[in-house]
Amino acid sequence: MIRLEWSSRFDKALEKWIAKHPESCEVIKQKLEQFSADPYAPELKNHKLSGKLKDLMAISVAYNCRIVFTLIDENTALLVSIGTHDEVS
Repeated sequence: MIRLEWSSRFDKALEKWIAKHPESCEVIKQKLEQFSADPYAPELKNHKLSGKLKDLMAISVAYNCRIVFTLIDENTALLVSIGTHDEVS
């Protein structure tokens, strides 16, 4: 199990995302619970990013939504942002 910490940037991005996409609230909650329980579950498509985000990783929430995070240590992930690929690139 991995502990999730939320950055203030993630909080703001999450508020903005849910305001635009209120139907995704439950899916985000489920994906975060799944990520906490098993961060490498295949359906999360956990992967390292490249380019200017090369020090970060991402999981897939839906086709047009991903959560970007960084691992603080082997038991803790800091959630950095949420949005489409273009919004969090």
